[in-house]
Formats: sequence, C-alpha cells, structure tokens
Amino acid sequence: MQQQNLRNIAIVAHVDHGKTTLVDALLWQSGTFRDNETVNERVMDSMDLEREKGITIMAKNTAIRHGDMKINIVDTPGHADFGGEVERTLRMVDGIMLLVDAAEGPLPQTRFVLSKALALGLPAIVVINKIDRQDARPEEVLNEVYDLFIDLDANDEQIDFPVLYAVAKDGQCTTDLDEPLGNLDPLVAAIIETVPAPIGDSDASLQVLVTDVKPDAYLGPIARGRVVRGTLKQKQWVALCHRDGSTEKKQVTALFVNEGLDRADAKEAGPGEVVEVAGMGGIGLGESLADAEAPQPLKPLHVDEPTLSMEFRVNDSPFAGRDGKYVTSRNLRDRLFKEVETNLAMRVEETESPDRYLVFGRGELQMAILIEQMRREGYEFAVGMPQVITKEIDGKTNEPFETATIDVPEEYMGVVIEKLGMRKGQMTKMVNHGTGRVRLEVEIPSRGLIGYRTEFLTDTKGTGLLTHLFLAFRPWAGPISHRATGALVSDRAGKATPYAIVGLQERGELFVAPQDEVYDGMLIGENSRDQDLEANITKEKKLTNHRAAAADNFEKLTPPRRMSLEEAIEFIREDELIEITPSAFRLRKRYLNTHDRKRAMMQQKAEAAA
Repeated sequence: MQQQNLRNIAIVAHVDHGKTTLVDALLWQSGTFRDNETVNERVMDSMDLEREKGITIMAKNTAIRHGDMKINIVDTPGHADFGGEVERTLRMVDGIMLLVDAAEGPLPQTRFVLSKALALGLPAIVVINKIDRQDARPEEVLNEVYDLFIDLDANDEQIDFPVLYAVAKDGQCTTDLDEPLGNLDPLVAAIIETVPAPIGDSDASLQVLVTDVKPDAYLGPIARGRVVRGTLKQKQWVALCHRDGSTEKKQVTALFVNEGLDRADAKEAGPGEVVEVAGMGGIGLGESLADAEAPQPLKPLHVDEPTLSMEFRVNDSPFAGRDGKYVTSRNLRDRLFKEVETNLAMRVEETESPDRYLVFGRGELQMAILIEQMRREGYEFAVGMPQVITKEIDGKTNEPFETATIDVPEEYMGVVIEKLGMRKGQMTKMVNHGTGRVRLEVEIPSRGLIGYRTEFLTDTKGTGLLTHLFLAFRPWAGPISHRATGALVSDRAGKATPYAIVGLQERGELFVAPQDEVYDGMLIGENSRDQDLEANITKEKKLTNHRAAAADNFEKLTPPRRMSLEEAIEFIREDELIEITPSAFRLRKRYLNTHDRKRAMMQQKAEAAA
C-alpha cells in the first residue's frame, strides 16, 4: 500500500555546494515562515560549530507542505568524515536530490554520498546550482554527472534523472537553461513526480528503523526513525530490538512528526512517516522498534569502518585543572562513550592505562569537531597525533589509501605534484578545463595527507582546493616524512619576554606572544631546522649601569602564529600532544622533562633496531 500524499527525500552534495541554502528557500516558498518573520540564514545549521565553519555536521529533518502533499526533507552533511550521518539518513528516504556546483562539478564527497544512495536503489533528481557564477559551465558539469552515474554502475532508471538549474541563494530554478529563472515550483513538482510514495502495510506487524537518538531534558532520550510498516501510536507498548538480538518492552510516552522546523504531536503514524518517539531509553542507533507481542526486528544499520585513530588522555601538564570543569579520567571516559552511543562512525577503546583512550573515526575533521565540542562543554584533556589504522591481509600489513582531488591554478601544479610524490602519491588523472585551473586525481596513503593541508595552502597561496575520499586498504607504502622541521621547546616555566622573543625570532616561527605563560616542555615555535631546539623564552635583559649601544628593537617583534585546532592536529609529531582546555589549547612534548624525552628516544631506537 502506497502513502500517496507523502514523499521522503534527502539532499546530498559536496561541502559548500548549497544544500542548506536550498532548504532555506524551500521553507520560505512553502509558507513555513511568515513574511515578516526574522529567520537566520542556513536555518537548518542549528549548531554553533556549523554556523562558524559553514558546513553541515549533523543530519536534520524538516517538512514542507505543497497542497495536500507532505514532503519530508533531510539535510545531510557534505563531508566524508561525517559519512556515518549520511549512511543512516539514506535509510529514511525514498529518493535523493543531488546538488552539484555549476563550476566545480562533482567532487569526491559527491561521489561518496551518491554511491551510497545508488547502492540502496534510490532514484535521483540532479540540481546544478550556482549557475550565476562567472565561471559556471552547466552543460559540461551535467556530462560529468552522467559520467559519474555510469562509473558507479547506476541502472537505466537511475540514469534517466530529471535535471534542474538553480540559484539557491535567490530561491530560483529552471528546467531549461534557455528559459528564465522562476521560483522553486518545478523542483517541488520533480520531487513529487520522481520520488516514489512510501510503501508499507499500516495493518502489518510494527517495524520502525531508528536512525538517530537525541537527549531531551524533559522527555529523556528521543529516538528518530522511519516507520517501515505497521502503525505507531501514542501510549503503545513496543519492543526495543537491540543489535545483540535481545529485546525489552517500552511504552511510547510521546510521538512527534515534523511540520516545518517544528515537531508536532501525533496520535499515530503510518508507513513511510519520519517520527520522533519518547520513552525509548536504552535504544541504540541503527536498532529497531517492533511489535511488543511478536517482535520482528529489522536488520541493524551498518556503517563503513573508521580509518583513523587518536589518543585522548587526561591532561597532566603544569597548567592542568586551571579552567576545566571536567578534568578526571572518569569524566573523559563517560563523555567519549556517550559520543559513541550517538555516532555510529566512531569507536572508543580502553588502553592498559586508565588515563588513556583510543578514539577511532573517519578523519581529522571529525576528530577536530569532537574535540571542539568537548572543549566548549568544559572538558580539559590532551590528544596525540592521528594514526592510520592498519590491517593484516594475507600476512602483509595494509593501510588505508585515499583518492585526493586537487583543483589548483596551473602555475602551482608542479610544486603540488612534487610534494605529493614525496608522500607516496601517484597521479591517476589530470584534467585542464582551459580556465587556468587544473584538476588532479591522486591515489595516496592516508598517512601522506596527515599534516599536508596547511603546506598545500601555503604552496598554492590559498587558491587550491583539496578534498579526499577513502579508496581501499592497500599494502604498506613505506616510510613517509611527516614534518620536515623541528620544534622550539621551552626549557623552563615562566612568562615569555619581548627581549627573549627578539633573540629567538631568527631561529624559527614563534607560537607565543610577550607575557604568555609557558612551562618546561611546551612548544613555543617551529624551528627552521629539522631537529628540536630547547630555548629560554623567559630570559630578561640584565639591568646594569652599563649603557646599551642602541635602544631595544622591540618594534621588530613579529606577531606569533596562532594555529587553529585543525592546523595543530596536522602539525604535531608522534612525540607531541595538544593540551585542550576551555579557554585555550597549547602544543607540548609528550614527555615534559628533557631527560625523560632523551630516555624515551633511546628506548625507541633500541626497539626499532631489535
């Protein structure tokens, strides 16, 4: 039985191709907001971090009305690091809207989300956005989209997709480039015509797939999911079906559906409806709700394995506990395991030390977002350098490889190819569109990309675009040098002085400014040579009655380099940590004492020789 007045669709695209902006326009034109209502731009990006970074991190639901038709829309993240969100949400919908930039064309994350959708047999609507850009090339981009569908083994029905051309920020679209732009009615019509109505028997045994769990201060954990079959009602008793095969009875204390950006109370919900259910304490992501008397659980959701790990540990620096609200190993453990409950793409393992935990995830950005969220919540801890996860296949060590897509001006192509070659990268494709920019595709070990982004932006004067996507596990590629430079390390505690900074500036680039507090073992700068250098940055000028030949040249002080969290994660080596606190983060050596560092280095060399 089809629910003819309901459609479920997910918007998928690469980062910054305009998904959330298009959802804004659909909400406005469907009458969700009053004409005089004040609404933020990118209203679906409700997290502070999403607004600051301009990217979608968490998948979110909304619903619009078109006549008597209800359309549930899911805004998904565009970055592959948050692929766990995409894989879950695609199970809630019956079709996708693929958004592609009219100048950039399909990029790695476009390929990633599209491959997941096609594997589930979902039909697609293609929207080529930003056709008002000066460098827009919509016809060529459409051909690239067709090539991508064919490359991903799409079937004949999936390749026969409708195409629309849009300017999302103006809320306009057209089905023909020769026709003038109008409102988004053609897009809504394409959704209703292309996306099939949900199929399910409302009288059958209940099955609800849970794709998200969110805490609520008043109602407890709220499970969000899709009714696959049967009818879910308020106050109904249901069976929670866990991954391990066990079940437990729970009562639906509240039932909601989406109406615009709000959730509305519902007495019951039938097949295909996206619902939020309260009273489901203990339910896990990817699990299901079923009939209480004769449960028939759905197959649990599976997401791709993590490719990266990072060490999270209790902060043991001299400044520990100064401004953190949660500083103990118990606090850290509880927070990490709480994250795993709501993030299927992450995994946490305990180590032999009660103060250290290994967190496994998809990429550096996913780790950086978790660290930033914890820092804002008041946690204080330290993290180590990202490490790739290796696998033993046929007795050989294999490591993850990625496909890196690089878009650079022609004049910087040589230096980029040279640097990637040093990191074991192999170029597989080069395309010159004749616009002065070149697109390169390089297969490279994941290790080779750790710490490369900052160097890449420097080499291309900030004009290059670099995106990457997991490819496969392949045999170990051999040693890769991570950072060519050493660090300037403080050899004592105190406050940095202008006198000492002037003397040290010639040695490298400094991270601290006058009057910044430092401690023994803290990184105060990047050495211009390849070895570490210990220095006294707290040195003061001796006050004697001997007159100096010239005045102090304090006007020559160079401003310090203040790194973002992502840059710091890329910068550190294996023997270094980042100290994370609510007010700041500092780079430091793993062993703060000089003798401990030397002892650890000698031990490491002995183990390598053995």
